[in-house]
Amino acid sequence: MASIVLKSLSIFLGLFFIFVGIMKITPYISKELHKDLRQEYVKYAKIIPLARWLNVKIPSKWYRRIVGGLEIVCGIALTFIPHRRTKQLANWILLSLMIAAISLHWAVDDKLERSAPALVFFFMLTCRLVVEWQTERQDKAEAAKASAKAPSVGPTHSNIPAKLAKND
Repeated sequence: MASIVLKSLSIFLGLFFIFVGIMKITPYISKELHKDLRQEYVKYAKIIPLARWLNVKIPSKWYRRIVGGLEIVCGIALTFIPHRRTKQLANWILLSLMIAAISLHWAVDDKLERSAPALVFFFMLTCRLVVEWQTERQDKAEAAKASAKAPSVGPTHSNIPAKLAKND
């Protein structure tokens, strides 16, 4: 059951972030949304905490493109790449992007309707991680139970150490 939930969350989140990333990079999907995102990223680029601490100015165009590119790459990883660690890495990157988005929305005093998608997808990415950890823990428990039930080879009540018994 958890596997179905994990797969469906991965596919849904992956496709969503591919869609949003494409909207940030190109006006191909919606010219109005792309224009709105460009204007918003001008505000966000001015208050990026790391850039302020390092006293570096990051152009809003490149900030928007980097975030959009990361969302596309991580979305592709969540949707199409079956490797579990790759999906976890993509999930952590997207989770950190959502935390940054929430903090930037808060810093520019955006309304809740503007920051709600970042909050919702933060919680969905967190749920995906929790489901994945539960699935992994369940798999390990089943593997341990299966290895405990496996018959042992060789004498079980011998005074010979196991290392020497294998060499016989």
